[in-house]
Amino acid sequence: MSLSRVVLLAAMAVTAAACATGAPPVEQAPPGGMVSSQRQALVASYSERAQALETDGRLREALEARKIALTVDPDNAAARDGLRAAQAKIDGLISQRLAEGRAAQARGAQVAARRSFLGVLALDPENRAAFEALREQTPDVEGLPHIVRAGDTLAGLAQQYYGNRALGEVIAEANRLAPNARLAAGTQLKIPEVPGVALIRPGARKDPPRASLPGPGAPPATPAAPASVQREEPAEVNPLLVEARESLERKDYATALGDADRLLASTPSNAEAQDLKRSALYGLGKTQYDQKQYKDSYATLGQLVKLAPNHEDAAKLLRQSRGRLIDDHFGRGIRYYREERLPEAIAEWKAVLEIEPQHIAARKNLEQSERLLKSLEERKQ
Repeated sequence: MSLSRVVLLAAMAVTAAACATGAPPVEQAPPGGMVSSQRQALVASYSERAQALETDGRLREALEARKIALTVDPDNAAARDGLRAAQAKIDGLISQRLAEGRAAQARGAQVAARRSFLGVLALDPENRAAFEALREQTPDVEGLPHIVRAGDTLAGLAQQYYGNRALGEVIAEANRLAPNARLAAGTQLKIPEVPGVALIRPGARKDPPRASLPGPGAPPATPAAPASVQREEPAEVNPLLVEARESLERKDYATALGDADRLLASTPSNAEAQDLKRSALYGLGKTQYDQKQYKDSYATLGQLVKLAPNHEDAAKLLRQSRGRLIDDHFGRGIRYYREERLPEAIAEWKAVLEIEPQHIAARKNLEQSERLLKSLEERKQ
């Protein structure tokens, strides 16, 4: 038996004895069955999310969800097979698009080649072959022009035009920008067309034509009619407000929130934009909670409660998200401890204490694990 195993078992024995003092030991809270059930539920949640993302064509995000599922339960055969299948599908598409790009280069079709290489980067942002091929080309590529407005970000533009914030890197590469570049208002960018990714064109969401305001029989040249139209135009034709409303109706809360934030950056007192932001935050936070994305829902609902503490049942959902997030971190800490992965267990219990500094069990487990880790490291020297 290894020295680390002996020390670990001894520490666990000490922990069991601590039950008599009322301090919750690592091996007693939560019971093993709860941890196992929690692990299975997490794997199922991330696997379902991955399947939905794959169906939607968002393969890169689906791959990340598959990786998380396998990390939660490394012995889960279905999670392992799902990850392999997702990686194989992405690898196949990358090979196909690289070949298409090189063939286009060979026949002098630089625009088509660039679109193929950008498609590779959408799947694998670190693909060296596509990156080098793009660096050798001129930035001429088909796409849509976009004038940067105050509050625009690469991730926000990717969400607006592709429906996927992760593709901000593609926009950055097409415009010779750093992946995390800050955008200056008034700058013109090109939003590239990416193979396999639908480009959301602004023309698809134009306002329907408004009926003429003058009543029947009113002379066309009556001065009062144009004046009335001019007074109402600014509120009715603001594109960000219209887009935010439409996104909220479609339950595309992330896009609605981005539009509302950009509008508030230029007009902070706009009451309708403030209301849209609150509604978008609530819808997004509740959706994240329902999808068991407790870390995201805790952050989103926390932002909403700061803005509007009494908005519907946001405060209650925030408390529930907080509790579930604490349980997730604590449960992972227990699992890592049992697997003798002390650094990971320590990190999870520190995460619990960041959310709830008075969590007694997490603090006891953290102190015990740190002492044990220090003892093991001293014996290695």
